[in-house]
Amino acid sequence: MHTENKMGTQPMGRVLWTMGIPIIVSMILQACYNIVDSMFVSRMPDMNGLAHTGEYAMNALTLAFPIQMLIVAFGIGTGVGVNALMSRTLGQGNRTKAAKAAGNGIMLGIIIYLCFLVFAVFGIRGYLKTQTSDPVILSMGTTYLAICTYLSFGNIMYGIYEKLLQSTGKTLLSTIAQIAGALTNIIFDPIMIYGLVGCPAMGVAGAAYATVLGQFVSLALDMFFHYKMNKEVPAGIRYLKLDAQTVKEIYQIGIPAIIMQALMSVMTYGVNIIFAGVSTAAVTAYGIFYKIQQFIFFAGFGLRDAITPLVAYNYGMGNYKRVKEGVRYGILDTSLIMIVGIIAMEMFAHPLAQIFGLSEHTEILCARAMRIIAPGFIFAGINISSQGIFQALEKGTYSLYVSLLRLVIVVLPLAYLFSIMKTAEFLIWFAFPIAEAVAMLAAAFLLKRTRVQKIEPMKNWGMDQN
Repeated sequence: MHTENKMGTQPMGRVLWTMGIPIIVSMILQACYNIVDSMFVSRMPDMNGLAHTGEYAMNALTLAFPIQMLIVAFGIGTGVGVNALMSRTLGQGNRTKAAKAAGNGIMLGIIIYLCFLVFAVFGIRGYLKTQTSDPVILSMGTTYLAICTYLSFGNIMYGIYEKLLQSTGKTLLSTIAQIAGALTNIIFDPIMIYGLVGCPAMGVAGAAYATVLGQFVSLALDMFFHYKMNKEVPAGIRYLKLDAQTVKEIYQIGIPAIIMQALMSVMTYGVNIIFAGVSTAAVTAYGIFYKIQQFIFFAGFGLRDAITPLVAYNYGMGNYKRVKEGVRYGILDTSLIMIVGIIAMEMFAHPLAQIFGLSEHTEILCARAMRIIAPGFIFAGINISSQGIFQALEKGTYSLYVSLLRLVIVVLPLAYLFSIMKTAEFLIWFAFPIAEAVAMLAAAFLLKRTRVQKIEPMKNWGMDQN
């Protein structure tokens, strides 16, 4: 009965894109409204006699961003573990275990929210003080981050429910929810920031409320789709009771995924501090570049999130041929996305930098960052796709190794080394493509090990390989 799922029957190249395109669209839209957020905030009018209010606000949002990324890391990382476990057990035809994985994932999401609520009460101002002593930036950052953290329930739980839909191949439904949330954010950003149609002008607080509102809209739709249309997964209160073995299996994949996502937060936090020693413009340029880069990386992440359940499902079925095809198509197609990104960055670096209305020096640094870092995207494509493969084949720790190399072990020491040189504003950007290249070599080695340890033994399982 379980072979009726399209993940086990449709041609691999087709089903990868059938599942991947909706996720890619939703993630690119997510990146789009991150950019729109920054555009609206950077163009805030001067308030209370403060010149360049938009510049201060952009700096505040940049410093708050690592915590927002950390919240996403725990929600999405737990969802990745649930996704892999559900896809594998559904491939094995075990609907009860899949339901238990879903219920435990939901309960874990609630616990994660409560932990961040404690941080919201006690930790926000202390965290921001480690990056700035400017009272204006500190005040704006505290306001923005407090709203996003106190109301992070929608952000965390959306990450869980999204993966419940993706684990059964219903990526279009999760995309509809994502699009609805993104559009909500885009519509309410200018209304709440600038004070339009009768709404008071709230500045950075308005940006935070618009973001949170979009997250809750996405969560509401995902919950509706899961409980009404995800019929392969039984639902019930009894499945919410935490089961030690189920939690263990979720976090065998989920913990490396959380750490992998959290490392992006660590990297951004570290880069903010290192680049602050170079110039304020370098910090701002990096913050803008990072959000532009998300268009490309989120597309790669979208395909990765299709690779994971697809390969996991066929691994659960014991279908050697389809697992090998999933690995091959996953790497090639993700690399193709990144090549398109390289071309776009190289061709449109300056026009992209100019849309934020910043100073000439900051625009030059941002365009320079794009042109220097973009060639490393080809290495990043292999790293990203391999991480989805590792998660699908119960090798989540391999994903962690690759992330440690590309996001911490190589990039931060190099960034610091370049930052203390005379030509720092030119050299610092080279840390990123070098880190991706080193990580790619490690990923290639670990992919070979995974093939030997997990894929080739499937030949002897005696299952249908056609």
